[in-house]
Amino acid sequence: MLLILALLLSQAPPATEVYMAALSRDAVPHVSGPVVNVSGNAGYDNQPSFTPDGRVVLFTSNRDGRETDIYRYDLATRVLTQLTHTAESEYSPIVTPDGRTFSVVRVEADSTQRLWRFDLDGSNPRLVLENVKPVGYHVWLGATHLGLFILGAGREPATLQLVDTSTGTAQVVDTAIGRSLLLRPGTSTMSYVSTPPGATSTVKTFDPATRAIATLTDTLPGSQDCAWDPASGWLLMASGAKIYGWAPGRSGWTEIGDLASAGIDRITRLAVNPDPTADPSRRLAIVGEPARR
Repeated sequence: MLLILALLLSQAPPATEVYMAALSRDAVPHVSGPVVNVSGNAGYDNQPSFTPDGRVVLFTSNRDGRETDIYRYDLATRVLTQLTHTAESEYSPIVTPDGRTFSVVRVEADSTQRLWRFDLDGSNPRLVLENVKPVGYHVWLGATHLGLFILGAGREPATLQLVDTSTGTAQVVDTAIGRSLLLRPGTSTMSYVSTPPGATSTVKTFDPATRAIATLTDTLPGSQDCAWDPASGWLLMASGAKIYGWAPGRSGWTEIGDLASAGIDRITRLAVNPDPTADPSRRLAIVGEPARR
């Protein structure tokens, strides 16, 4: 998907699908089949996120060759529902901390990228932040605070900014960051990928209370998307059709799954079901490019 601006200036986004895979939670997590295609669309499907109860996956989908909208997939009924029906494009759906809405990055008619929110049924769109832009990605850190990926002007790098929605104020935390912004399970900190020019990319944490930044590990080479498993505490990344995991105290990345046999050629984004009791086959959402035949 993003950088959104790159898509607006170039060709259509790649054909990707959202899949559901099994995730075991042993001493070392393991990813395996069955792998189920839940988006079922020849076009672009991306950026899955689970609802807090783990019963629904929200994702971005382009089904008319023009704008993208937000869809929901119910894991129990396997029903796919279109939520937004707008002339604008919506990306990166995340349920807000109050549980009553979901927020998106919206590309408006004049190409402005700002943060919006919708009711859970896809109605009643309204701005979250009027003056903070252009937003690329976001993560909620609490009821009134967000971590935002803000696109740089021209050749300037993207910045991580801490934003207070009650005041609309934004503070730059770090520069040259990647698109993966996550709330670290069981903590009040967020993780993000630091991508300084000419240096190794790393996964870092930021504590909004103390403003402290710490480095966790180098990223998986060539990868930029992460997901935390709240049950095991492992961090997941992917390369090609393989998924790897890292945990504090372990050196390097451990291969925990290979989905090439499921017809997936390249995995990018991942999302883990927050419900520890979820059916194992419905625990991991994956964005991948179908293997070419």
